[in-house]
Amino acid sequence: MSISVIIPTFNEGDSITQTIETVRRYSNDHIQEILVVDGGSADQTLEKANAAGASIIESSKKGRSAQMNVGAKHAEGEILYFLHADTHPPKNFDSAIKKAMNQAHQAGCFQLAFDYDHFLLRFYSWFTRFDIDLFRFGDQSLFIRKETFHELQGFREDHIVMEDQEFVRRIKNSFSFALLDKAVTTSAHKYRKNGIVKLQLIFTLILLLYYIGVDQNKLMAIYKQFIN
Repeated sequence: MSISVIIPTFNEGDSITQTIETVRRYSNDHIQEILVVDGGSADQTLEKANAAGASIIESSKKGRSAQMNVGAKHAEGEILYFLHADTHPPKNFDSAIKKAMNQAHQAGCFQLAFDYDHFLLRFYSWFTRFDIDLFRFGDQSLFIRKETFHELQGFREDHIVMEDQEFVRRIKNSFSFALLDKAVTTSAHKYRKNGIVKLQLIFTLILLLYYIGVDQNKLMAIYKQFIN
């Protein structure tokens, strides 16, 4: 089974090269392609991604959900692996994904770690080892069989935020989902910039408001108002 790595981007010039290089360095040759799906970056994202050897897709639709769906339509691999541009997979991640698929799982994700050593971030990460839907976020990356992705009709493009939460719940309603024991490493930049406690409280508020049915535009307004 071959794997297509799909990375949605928007002004990710500071991180995209290292992410692509890490994907290549930490894989065991099961990666068929790396697709960078861009939503209109105004920086050097596309030039750097191209120089690093990724295939570039310029999406006419903006937003992570739409861009990931576009990437899935272009992907040639049998497994889709959605990865944020500021997140690095663990060593041998592709072998771990294939092992999960060979155990009859249709989808799954990794646990989470941050690239900044702080006790609160270690505490937040600790929760991602539990198979509880509230702790499933896109930073953990997501892998899924391509046929399963299309059967579920992909990510909901009316979701500006929490698209990962919604999709994982739909996957788990019908298919076997694997939570792997390895962790991806994601950037703590936003935590360091906004304050670790403050940012986590805002994320928790947005999550709770989402589950009580608050409109997506209002959730995004809260995000833009309080998060830099």
